[in-house]
Amino acid sequence: YMFVLVSALLFPGLKASLQRLQLEYVDVVFANRPDNNTPMEEIVRAMTHVINQGMAMYWGTSRWSAMEIMEAYSVARQFNMIPPVCEQAEYHLFQREKVEVQLPELYHKIGVGAMTWSPLACGIISGKYGNGVPESSRAALKCYQWLKEKIVSEEGRKQQVKLKDLSPIAERLGCTLPQLAVAWCLRNEGVSSVLLGSSNPEQLIENLGAIQVLPKMTSHIVNEIDNILGNKPYSKKDYRS
Repeated sequence: YMFVLVSALLFPGLKASLQRLQLEYVDVVFANRPDNNTPMEEIVRAMTHVINQGMAMYWGTSRWSAMEIMEAYSVARQFNMIPPVCEQAEYHLFQREKVEVQLPELYHKIGVGAMTWSPLACGIISGKYGNGVPESSRAALKCYQWLKEKIVSEEGRKQQVKLKDLSPIAERLGCTLPQLAVAWCLRNEGVSSVLLGSSNPEQLIENLGAIQVLPKMTSHIVNEIDNILGNKPYSKKDYRS
């Protein structure tokens, strides 16, 4: 019954999306947020069916915990179905725990990579909030009141101070702060790709410039950034060493 319900909702929606995209299939289709009301076997079975029907090459998860991803992998192996290949997770200078501690275990054990989003923390890392919230910014919009509150909070002000301390490193590398932040995300071996969100072509072009900065992200530069941030999470590997 549950699989019939999933099919009735999932497959027509995917077919409609493919029609709008004018594509026969996509490389990866994501299951966004785990559905606690649906057994894991049915989720994995539905995503396997999507791939077998030629709608996608692979499937991944988005905002799932490491335990939930491992469960999906185990179910897939148990019933000879297709496991997820990547997880969409928030990752930036101020959000590190999941991608740097939890996901590497999956990356090394079962090959699940990370496709990260919000490398500029909804624009916080862009540097435009260093002197408050400009009227033309996203945080000034009524629907982004939560972002404004985050920026003007004590923690938000501390983050802006750290960003000012990071600016000399960006200048030394000949790049902007956003480019440094995106390159910092890309330098992580478990990160397959970084999803960019841009308001205009100029922002997109600037962010893409991070590719030129990536070779400059030496261990010395990364340690310098870590010392300024002071938020490097510790993994089992760190404790062992």
